[in-house]
Amino acid sequence: MLLALAASLLTACAGVNSNHTTACPPIKEYSREFQRKLADEIEAAPANAAFPVAIQDYGLLRMQIKKSCK
Repeated sequence: MLLALAASLLTACAGVNSNHTTACPPIKEYSREFQRKLADEIEAAPANAAFPVAIQDYGLLRMQIKKSCK
């Protein structure tokens, strides 16, 4: 489950924004190899690890930026 979560949160595309009133930063894309490595590290982490929560927050932020910059 964490593998799917990490992969889905870390995938995004950066498009061109035609609205010049909003400055949208580029969204970094991660290779599949990097996503697999990250998912492995998440699954190997102790149950009380803090970084999975931060990754979820980061994924939500990426999704919000992606939607607002279409």
